Amino acid sequence: MNGPVADWIADFPIISRWISLTWLHSSKAQRIAAGIAIGAVAAAAIVLDLKTSWLESLVFGAANRHITYRLEEGPSTAIHYPPAGPYDWTLGYARMPAFLPRLNAAGFHVESQARDSELLSLLAGGGLYPLYRHKDQAGLQILDRNGDPMYAFARPQHVYQNFDDIPPLVVQTLLFIENRNMLDPKYPHRNPAVEWDRLSKAAFDYGIHIVDAKHPVTGGSTLATQLEKMRHSPGGRTHSPLEKVRQMTSATLAAYRNGRVTLPAQKQIVRDYINSIPLAASAGYGDVTGLGDGLWAWFGADQAKIDSLLSAHESALSQGRLKTRARAYRETLSLLLALRAPHFYLVENPRALQSQTDRYLRALAERGVISTRLRDLALRERLRPLHRAPASAPPDFVANKAPNAIRMSLLPLLGVKSTYELDRLDLSVQTTLDRNAQQGVRQFFARIANPKQAAASGLQQYQLLAQGDPSKVIYSFTLYERGPHANLLRVQTDNLNQPLNINQDTKLQLGSTAKLRTLINYLEIIQQLHQQYAGMAPAQLASVETAPGDRLTEWALKYLAAAPDRSLKAMLEAALQRKYSGSNGESFFTGGGVHHFDNFEKQEDFQNFTVSSAFQNSVNLAFIRLMRDIVNYYRFRVPGASQAVLENENDPARRVYLSRFAGQEGQVFLARFYDKYRDKTPDQSLETLVRGVHLTPLRAAVIYRSVRPQASLDQFTAFLKAHLPAGALAAQDPAKLYEKYGPDKFNLNDRGYLAHVHPLELWLLSYREQHPAAGWKELAAGSAQARQDVYSWLFKSSRKKAQDTRIWTLLEQDAFAQIHAAWKRQGYPFDSLVPSYATAIGVSGDTPAALAELTGILVNGGVRQPTIKIDRLHFGQGTPTETILARNVSAGERVLAPEIAKLVRAELLGVVANGTGRRAHGGITLPDGEVIPVGGKTGTGDNRMQSFSVRGQLIGSQVVNRTATFVFTIGDRFYGTILAFVPGPQAASYKFTSALAVEIFKDLTPQLEPLIAPDEARATLRKVALK
Repeated sequence: MNGPVADWIADFPIISRWISLTWLHSSKAQRIAAGIAIGAVAAAAIVLDLKTSWLESLVFGAANRHITYRLEEGPSTAIHYPPAGPYDWTLGYARMPAFLPRLNAAGFHVESQARDSELLSLLAGGGLYPLYRHKDQAGLQILDRNGDPMYAFARPQHVYQNFDDIPPLVVQTLLFIENRNMLDPKYPHRNPAVEWDRLSKAAFDYGIHIVDAKHPVTGGSTLATQLEKMRHSPGGRTHSPLEKVRQMTSATLAAYRNGRVTLPAQKQIVRDYINSIPLAASAGYGDVTGLGDGLWAWFGADQAKIDSLLSAHESALSQGRLKTRARAYRETLSLLLALRAPHFYLVENPRALQSQTDRYLRALAERGVISTRLRDLALRERLRPLHRAPASAPPDFVANKAPNAIRMSLLPLLGVKSTYELDRLDLSVQTTLDRNAQQGVRQFFARIANPKQAAASGLQQYQLLAQGDPSKVIYSFTLYERGPHANLLRVQTDNLNQPLNINQDTKLQLGSTAKLRTLINYLEIIQQLHQQYAGMAPAQLASVETAPGDRLTEWALKYLAAAPDRSLKAMLEAALQRKYSGSNGESFFTGGGVHHFDNFEKQEDFQNFTVSSAFQNSVNLAFIRLMRDIVNYYRFRVPGASQAVLENENDPARRVYLSRFAGQEGQVFLARFYDKYRDKTPDQSLETLVRGVHLTPLRAAVIYRSVRPQASLDQFTAFLKAHLPAGALAAQDPAKLYEKYGPDKFNLNDRGYLAHVHPLELWLLSYREQHPAAGWKELAAGSAQARQDVYSWLFKSSRKKAQDTRIWTLLEQDAFAQIHAAWKRQGYPFDSLVPSYATAIGVSGDTPAALAELTGILVNGGVRQPTIKIDRLHFGQGTPTETILARNVSAGERVLAPEIAKLVRAELLGVVANGTGRRAHGGITLPDGEVIPVGGKTGTGDNRMQSFSVRGQLIGSQVVNRTATFVFTIGDRFYGTILAFVPGPQAASYKFTSALAVEIFKDLTPQLEPLIAPDEARATLRKVALK
């Protein structure tokens, strides 16, 4: 005999010897006699076992020695995930079959996993519940790179760590209600999972219930089986006799886990039961589990104070304390009774709970569990469960900024719907973050928010915080470290005490940081031109035709025709020396209109700059002109675009472009009118329209007949009388107006002209009269022809100049789609760019996180490495479902030529050495004297909503926000961003520039030294930083 059964039998030498006796092969009479003797012994053993569980303790105690599991490397082939009982679902054990494929697809692999022993595997495969020491508390833990905790969630919040911590009165009360035979020292081997008398009664009742559905079924569950049911049965309920057998068997095996004597296990069962009872869900708290959490959520009571009261002797308490003790006891008893129907008793019908509690108080006193004095005082108390749990301390979003970012990343990673679910998983997450550096940066931001500290730090200077309240400035800081195969997030924090993550969840105009993307795009174009033309001879280059305005191709052809060194490196270096004017004396037609731009420094208006110096000194006009050249490079390289569409009036592509423009601009107006009338009824919409028009009989007639073409003459007349002065109608015949201005008499354009109303506004109101529930998608689709009709004037041959302007705008939009594609390859976070040269100076917006990603590409020589903040996930530590997953090593993707990455990194160093980042000049000096160079790009965003007159004059300017940004590199390993940000109109009080971000970076470096120092110096620097 082999296998787990043989192992188990080997634990019983008497049985082994009996099986091997030769008398079994003797005469028939001997076998009969032996059978009778064995039967008698067996009967006696059963009778004895029913009372003492002596035999069960032998059998199940021996079996437990072979019910084990261990953690080993690699995926397990001997692991069983539990069914979806409440405990297993909430903690995530039952969800592992869903989690693992998602994590594998996201780049994780199983590093280690639990293996069941052969017997445990057999039992689990047979349907028994998990056999192990269950956790009192569990929840999400987030650890930093060194294993230090950054976030810890545990439910239940209040638990008894030891049986002896529970007031004896609570234990006695519980046993009286649920399991009166437990904890009897006369029967140290008793199986706490089964009480045969109660089980027999329950089985008898169930048999009658099958025949007579009205016959009640009494409970046969012990605390041990109830515990299994609450944790592991589907829905926490017993749905069948087989489920009851599964509960009893699992509870029995659990009771003998530590040997034959079960008194310690019984105490553990009582403790676990009190810690685990489900007590419905409370508003403001969620699912309530355990007596301690129940006291707080439903009665606002503190478990420690209640324990103190219930543990005290009555004779030692004053009358006032006795009354308080009685209330505490009633609260405790009510929750122990509410378990039978938590939602009913605690939410739906608290009065029923009052009555049930009163009955038990009397019964408990009759049995001597409580004194008559306690009974009488408790009966006088009247409780009502709280509708909402007491408010907890408000969350500290600043302290939890990085952990919250990790939690947001875990949601899609695991497919979990909410942080509520996520926090309750038995999961430990090791991140790449550095807690000490994180705390140092956060504390620094808190210090400089104090005006006195800001002044002491030298921040109240010109271009810094000489104006405005320092406490209103929001700072965001992100730091990454380049690893061998990935970029590792080390610090991510901001001082905004809201759940919003400024670093990655915003769209901000970050000023001249956009010049970094523009410069890279420019050098990529030069690379493309080198690839296209470097192999040609000078004569061939001279014959190449270029599109009008394509200065970049012209320059490339001339350079390659004359340059002695045609290498890509040489051509890129030469491209950085091309010159642009800084003059602000030119207006630019871009984005569909004429725009004027200014430089930050007035003297820049009178200079010419190389691309390199313009980048380092952040000269706006030079980069506006560079962006114009980039747009002109792409303009006629878009498939289908050519110069002929502008030169040839008969080119069929012209009508395609004009139709596209009509649809596009018409949709802009339609969206404006949709917002205007979105929440109004048809009558309200019509009233809103006519209130905005100086009405005459003609205009009123056109408006009403256009909006309500089916209306009768009487309705039309009533409308005119209601909205026009009596004198205005005296000389008018409503019937003639009704007939003359019917919608069939004029097209939509003409009706708009006659009414002095935009034609699409008339169309919108008319459509909504017929389709009042129409949403934006339906309106946009339904208006396609109307939008074309409104712009019919544009298709006339006499309008060539107007047509060319619109086509030029569309060609520019198509060019910006190409630019966007180039930016997107390097991590630009948004789905489009504003089609304007101002994109070169930040008008299209960005995020600090995306800028950091771009810098990471440069630090990695043009390769985009995976950016990670979650390194390892550890599920169910110490359980049979324990699983550890680690990140796969994956290859990076080259998205930029190494020659470009190297040159741009040199330009970033130049910004700090010679340009707008000079405050960080000198790098970071470590204690051993080593200097780590710093590079970067600055950006100032003074973002305003401006209003202009019809003649283009500025008539209003409202501040939207102000930003100062520094995207930086530290040596060849670290990079990141720092942002200073003031939202809203209050930003008008500040005059800071990107110099503030650079100064903050410089002042932060002492906090970063322990992190950026070489490995051997880190421990020493950390000790110094902590002091």
